[in-house]
Amino acid sequence: MSVNKVILLGNVGSDPEIRYPEKDLPVAFFSLATNERRGSAQTEVTEWHRIVMTGANAQYAERYVRKGTRLYLEGSLRTREYTDKFQIVRKITEIHAVYFEILGR
Repeated sequence: MSVNKVILLGNVGSDPEIRYPEKDLPVAFFSLATNERRGSAQTEVTEWHRIVMTGANAQYAERYVRKGTRLYLEGSLRTREYTDKFQIVRKITEIHAVYFEILGR
């Protein structure tokens, strides 16, 4: 048995970028910031996450999600490789959201 589930509650760091890799399949990309206190000094550390939404979720995000929006989301981690413009193979880890709820701005 295995589980790949991510639950995040944070603030959107950028307006969603929408792409259409297939004719009727929108894909939304944006960043989400989460904060936590670490160490004995309780220093606040911000972690940035790359969020990916597809289909109806992407369309909803395009209309209603903006920079600064407080967002709760559930999804899974996915890692992929791509080649950048300098022909260097890069790895990126993304959260593919399957459920989300806007909590406010």
